[in-house]
Amino acid sequence: MSEISVLPASTPQDQVVIEELESVAIRFAGDSGDGMQLTGTQFTNTSAVLGNDVSTFPDFPAEIRAPAGTLAGVSGFQVNISSQDIFTPGDAPQVLVAMNPAALKANLKDVEAGGIVILNSDEFTAGNLKKAGYTVDPREDGSLNGYRLYQVPLTTMNRNALDGIGGLGNKEKDRCKNFFALGLTFWLYDRSLDNTLQWINEKFGNKPEVAEANTRSLKAGYNYGETAEVFYNRYRVPRVSQVEPGVYRKVTGNEAAALGFVTAAHKADKSLFYGTYPITPASDILHYLAALKHFDVRTFQAEDEIAAIGATIGAAFGGAFALTGTSGPGICLKSEAMNLALVLELPVVIADIQRGGPSTGLPTKTEQSDLLQVMFGRNGESPIPVVAPCTPADCFTMAIEAFRFAVRAMTPVVYLSDGYLANSSEPWRIPDPDDLPTIDVQYRTDPEHFMPYGRDEVTLGRPWALPGTPGLEHRIGGLAKQDLTGNVSYTAQDHEHMVKLRAEKVQRLQNTIPDQPVFGPEEGDLLVIGWGGTYGALRSAVAAAQAKGHSVAHAHVRYLNPFPRNLGTLLQSYRKVLVAELNMGQLALLINGRFGIKVEQLNKVQGQPFKIAEVLARIEELVR
Repeated sequence: MSEISVLPASTPQDQVVIEELESVAIRFAGDSGDGMQLTGTQFTNTSAVLGNDVSTFPDFPAEIRAPAGTLAGVSGFQVNISSQDIFTPGDAPQVLVAMNPAALKANLKDVEAGGIVILNSDEFTAGNLKKAGYTVDPREDGSLNGYRLYQVPLTTMNRNALDGIGGLGNKEKDRCKNFFALGLTFWLYDRSLDNTLQWINEKFGNKPEVAEANTRSLKAGYNYGETAEVFYNRYRVPRVSQVEPGVYRKVTGNEAAALGFVTAAHKADKSLFYGTYPITPASDILHYLAALKHFDVRTFQAEDEIAAIGATIGAAFGGAFALTGTSGPGICLKSEAMNLALVLELPVVIADIQRGGPSTGLPTKTEQSDLLQVMFGRNGESPIPVVAPCTPADCFTMAIEAFRFAVRAMTPVVYLSDGYLANSSEPWRIPDPDDLPTIDVQYRTDPEHFMPYGRDEVTLGRPWALPGTPGLEHRIGGLAKQDLTGNVSYTAQDHEHMVKLRAEKVQRLQNTIPDQPVFGPEEGDLLVIGWGGTYGALRSAVAAAQAKGHSVAHAHVRYLNPFPRNLGTLLQSYRKVLVAELNMGQLALLINGRFGIKVEQLNKVQGQPFKIAEVLARIEELVR
């Protein structure tokens, strides 16, 4: 396709065609101070209100404040809106809104051939081109051939639109230019301004000049699309035709997790304690929970990771639903205390929101490289249950499951999410609280025949005996123990007995885990297995392969320790098994070790999620 630059100013609006699309993926990109996350969020919210299915993927720069205009400082937000059910934000955006040359350079390679590229032409100065690493202006060297290019003097028009608002210099005016870009995109995709206008009034109601500036910028961008006569087409994505009845809201994975943890505590009629130290990408859980104090939530920001889990163990000892949250580097620091909780046999949930590593690694990028760490990264034989959500909405469900496991077996449990799930969003059907099962918690109060490490015959969990309960005084600590009494014991038989007992009570959780479901045939040529945030790409790729007539199925494992009962049988039902994960093969190693099955692998460690096309290509290699 040849280049289409700014289209001739002879396209009257009565000739602009509104083309109906099934879906479109749009990426907003600019400097980290350009408000791209807010812009994308507002476009997402409006689309959700209009009845589209939505899936988003924010992409944050790793540096707190990289130099403006550089590649390191580019911030992006991709949203996929559709009239059908979707599972990912899309492989390749059909539209790129680039606020400066760095945003264009960082993202152009991802844009679909023939896609729309909207540039803020005011920012394509010699200095900005140099900072972005361009030696030649990309608008002049043919590198934008094959895209529908629209150059918009966005900064200038936005400043002009805000003339007359008292006290606003160019610096303040430029803070609103993201709303000009949003208004233009609203016009191009036939979105209403009403939802965002309401948000502006609520957000800046006590700052009338800021509210007016953002309102003017939004309307100016919309009106530019209406009057500039440079677009041949507008586009409309209809609402989803069949939606399960209910009340919906847009939710990110971390937000859903926070709501799930609070719900778990309330279903048990207990308070929730969250002890944490800020770390990307887990910090949002603290932000969300801190706003829920009226639900008997106690949040504690400790001075470091070790103090955070120490306080959390103390809260569990005191009878609260105890939660701590971190990412991979924090798991390293918490590992000794995780073992302490294991030996004390107290119900503690550790939320690990994975990011790229090792060391500080890629703080704002996603990865699935903590699986073996949470399984085996502690001294001694120390089995801990691990659950892993598969979608942003599923984070709510699995947060509840984590506490259900912890209380049932009286053990620490790892809730293993990742940066992709944490920051992505999708519509979530809010469940009726009455439909959610309660979590039965029974504190020991009767001193008769009390043994601090006595066992429930079914679960093998020990009694939860709160400090200060008359007659239930007992000693706890991290030294090797004797069963029943909890006394310190260095006897070889006592140690081996306790090691095997702790492993058995984790394994017995398998009796409460549902069978592993499968999407597609229950036997065939290929089973694609994944876990965590790879769900959308894997499910979409398998569906595409099935549409081509291939005998392919998909199983997404949400219970990683213990595995579902039927997983081994399921694996034996296919000629080949492909394990796809964002690491170098950690689940593949576990499956090979547990079931003796040589699996095929698809691995990626680029800080980015799988693309559907990547998975589909690997599937087609294996089913030829």
